Parts: sequence; structure tokens; C-alpha cells
Amino acid sequence: MIDRISSATVQSMLEVLRSHQSQAAGNASATNESTPAKVGQPTFFDSVKNAIDSVNDTQQKSRSMTEAYDRGEEVPLTEVVLSMQKASLAFEATLQVRNKVMKAYEEIMNMPV
Repeated sequence: MIDRISSATVQSMLEVLRSHQSQAAGNASATNESTPAKVGQPTFFDSVKNAIDSVNDTQQKSRSMTEAYDRGEEVPLTEVVLSMQKASLAFEATLQVRNKVMKAYEEIMNMPV
């Protein structure tokens, strides 16, 4: 998941953070209308939603494989363990990205104007 973060995604995230900062400072001239969205480019929201959906799909697949193994179906134990580890790793990576974004947001909000 971390490999999917591109410079366009980072730039999009920075634009969103800057617009929130300017709105918090009471600057009404810097709204989303002043920064037109690029046609064909996924928004930051879309990128985050796709990444979270991917993690959710991985976790659901892991859960279904685990339940199938518990029911006694012919599912190799190695596949179950691998799917559980993939789901765990994907969740941890998502959590770390969230923490980094929150830290960056806090740093931007604490910048002197």
C-alpha cells in the first residue's frame, strides 16, 4: 500500500491541508473553488478511499478463509496464515500512513502565519 503513494497524491494532500488551514485562519478567498480539480486525476479522497477499500477486502478475504478452515473445509493452513499476515500487515501500514498524515497536519496547523 505504501508503494501506491505517488507525488500527485502527496501534492493533492498538501492542497487539501492548505485549504483547511486557510479556512481555519478565516481566509475566505482560498476555498476549494479557487483550486480547480485536474480532470482525470483522482482526488486525495479517492486515493484514500481506494486504499482503505483494498485493506478492507484483504481483511474480509482473510476472515472468510479463517472461517472456512474452522468449518473444516479443504483450505491449506499455510494459505490461512498467509492471508492473516497480509491483512495484518496491510492494516499496520494503513495505520502508519494515518499517523504520518495526522502528524503532518498538526505541523501545518502549528505553523505561524
